[in-house]
Amino acid sequence: MAEWAFLSTLFDSLQGHSTLLGRFWMLLMLVFRILVLSTVAGDMFEDEQEEFACNTLQPGCKQVCYDMAFPISHYRFWVFHIVLISTPSLLFLVYAAHLSSKGGGGAARESRRLRLLYLVNVGFRLLAEVGALVGQWWLYGFTLEAQFPCQRFPCPYTVDCFTSRPMEKTVFLRFYFSVGAVSALISLTELLQVSYKLACSSGQLGRRTYGRENLRNAAHEAAGQTLSPDLAGRASPRPGGSRKPDPRSGSVRSSASSRTCSSSKCKTHKGSLVV
Repeated sequence: MAEWAFLSTLFDSLQGHSTLLGRFWMLLMLVFRILVLSTVAGDMFEDEQEEFACNTLQPGCKQVCYDMAFPISHYRFWVFHIVLISTPSLLFLVYAAHLSSKGGGGAARESRRLRLLYLVNVGFRLLAEVGALVGQWWLYGFTLEAQFPCQRFPCPYTVDCFTSRPMEKTVFLRFYFSVGAVSALISLTELLQVSYKLACSSGQLGRRTYGRENLRNAAHEAAGQTLSPDLAGRASPRPGGSRKPDPRSGSVRSSASSRTCSSSKCKTHKGSLVV
């Protein structure tokens, strides 16, 4: 049981980043796979080669017949399957720890990256589940026969070999295949769910960006329309180099002209200057 402690800790750490379906998948993984393999399957399949007997004493015949009947041991095949599924989860946790320790940056961007990487993790998990189901069916089928006929060198003739506890191992084969089918269905549903949430978050992010651009353009247009008419007139000269006369500047020039004319003893008549 001690060799499975690392994987148990790994899946416990993965719960903080998983969805509800992902946590249910991890429950199946920890209880119906790791726990069952470490307690029941280890005792069931540890003597499969020793108890495999053939009705011949020809040296080497038993070994080649066992290799023909079981190209890969059941127990080692399932252990390899669990390690294969755990690898992308470990990579996901390493990247998540890197982002949390790095800090800074946009929270929305980091969350999107984590969701995208988790989507890749679920996709790889689904492929591993389907591959394991197909491999188990192709290698062992659904029934472990009690008698296995073998004709292979160096066997002198067709010999009959017998497996140990065939009914018990048949039940376990079907049980493990059922757990794999349920796990694959959960992984497929979670893949669709995470993809939908990722697409929705991308659409919301695009709408927010578009809304900010619209607000920025509206602010620029409002700022351009709030310019005062006199400032606009001063900023845009007329053709020919002449400017629009300013009433205030005209009154100043009129008063200045009046003072000049009074100093020169000029006469004014009805607001007009006469020299």
